[in-house]
Amino acid sequence: MSPRSPLLAPEVFDYVAAHAPAPDDVLRDLAAETAAMGGISSMQISPDQGAFLGLLARLVGVRFAVEVGTFTGYSSICLARALEPGGRLLCCDVSEEYTATARRYWDRAGVTERIDLRIAPAIETLRALPAEASIDLAFIDADKQGYAGYWGEIVPRLRPGGLVLVDNTLWSGKVVDPAVTDGDTEALRAFNDAVLADERVEAVLLPVADGLTVARKL
Repeated sequence: MSPRSPLLAPEVFDYVAAHAPAPDDVLRDLAAETAAMGGISSMQISPDQGAFLGLLARLVGVRFAVEVGTFTGYSSICLARALEPGGRLLCCDVSEEYTATARRYWDRAGVTERIDLRIAPAIETLRALPAEASIDLAFIDADKQGYAGYWGEIVPRLRPGGLVLVDNTLWSGKVVDPAVTDGDTEALRAFNDAVLADERVEAVLLPVADGLTVARKL
């Protein structure tokens, strides 16, 4: 019912999933409903990745988080549940349809009051945020050619020691195939190089799911 990592053999992925915290009924039902949508369901993160996001959020002590790309809500539930008491999650998406599903499951998970959903181009929402460094954690999982812009708005607003997590940065391995030159792949290559050179952060690119970049603000 969940997207498999394109970087792992199925049996290895199953082993990883079996050794991560098991999703509860809300997340299992959400994964099943999303899977029934067909190919678009690959936009949903995997359960082990969701558990990892929540773990990192708890380690950082997040009071204000930002998510760019909400889809049907799996990652936002994982993040919202991990917030400190009184914490808030700002979700940025352009789809009323997909986030309607997210809203239903936020209600079931009891996290609706912690989430502020903005239906608008994410770059506009981010640019409208106060300039001060108040973000504890951000998760970017949206249109790949927009990654550089989202990064550029988020990092200055990230507090020292805060985290930026970026999904799909290995792009099913296409980032290392010179024969692949489509716009999304080229954008991800350029983004990965830019993160490596960004002296404001320390970052690692992990082979988690479809590639997960984890960057800490210095």
